[in-house]
Amino acid sequence: MAGMPAKLDTVRILLPLLCLVAWAGLWSQGQTAPQALSPAQAQALVARALATESQAAHDLSHAAHPMRYRLHKASPRLTSTKEIVETREGDVARLLEINGQPLSPQDEQHEQARLQALIDNPSLQQHRKQSEDSDAARAMKILRVLPSAFLYEFAGTGAAAGGTVEKFSFKPNPQFSPPDFETGVLTAMAGELWIDPVQERVVRLAGNLQQDKEIALGLAELDKGGWIEIEQADVGGHQWRIVHMKLVMNTRILFKRKPSDSVQEYTDFVPLPAGTTYKQAIEMLRALPATGSQAGR
Repeated sequence: MAGMPAKLDTVRILLPLLCLVAWAGLWSQGQTAPQALSPAQAQALVARALATESQAAHDLSHAAHPMRYRLHKASPRLTSTKEIVETREGDVARLLEINGQPLSPQDEQHEQARLQALIDNPSLQQHRKQSEDSDAARAMKILRVLPSAFLYEFAGTGAAAGGTVEKFSFKPNPQFSPPDFETGVLTAMAGELWIDPVQERVVRLAGNLQQDKEIALGLAELDKGGWIEIEQADVGGHQWRIVHMKLVMNTRILFKRKPSDSVQEYTDFVPLPAGTTYKQAIEMLRALPATGSQAGR
């Protein structure tokens, strides 16, 4: 999940919100009779699951088990499809389709030139990796405070693809004192959390803003009512990845409001050797057909 340190970038501003739900998952409508957990049991299970997610996030940031996958992103104005390869030197992506259509010859030429520039100038990829590392550090900061930032209440059981899950509602903990503006966003969030009690993984989290929230020293504001949901799944070999994310949020930046309304679907995960380099990733991506079809994978 490249930064723009020289300006207030919308993705950076929404990062605390994204971090909050960057470890959520697969759900279904089926439910079974609830077996109540005490408040202490609920908080303990949540804490253990979040600890598991923290370790998983660390492994992901170091590409301990790299994957190759497709990302389809849709917004009211644009849809795109990319192929992405994870490496220890940072993720590498190739744009395949825009609005459901293959790239034009001009756009394809530009994309190939961009990939060649990454090969010719390693500092470009190094800069991208530094941005990824910075985002990962912010994510870890959020993860570490989640057990204390919210009060979790057991809300019954449900059925997911991997089996029975424990459901929890959460709301801000009035005793939580956020150490910085990034974690301060959590004081306005409430929602629902689902946990696989066997693997102790967070399998769904959906949250919404209960009030307007100023961030970035008052230079930006997230509007009340915004919400985000994430689904995550075991994509093979006990490796969990985000498979769905939806964001609906209005952000005010320096008196200008910017809506964010997007759906992202992650598919076609393929495991790769742990030592895959970013240059090898680029060669994989360049070998793909320009049509964006699955041929040649």
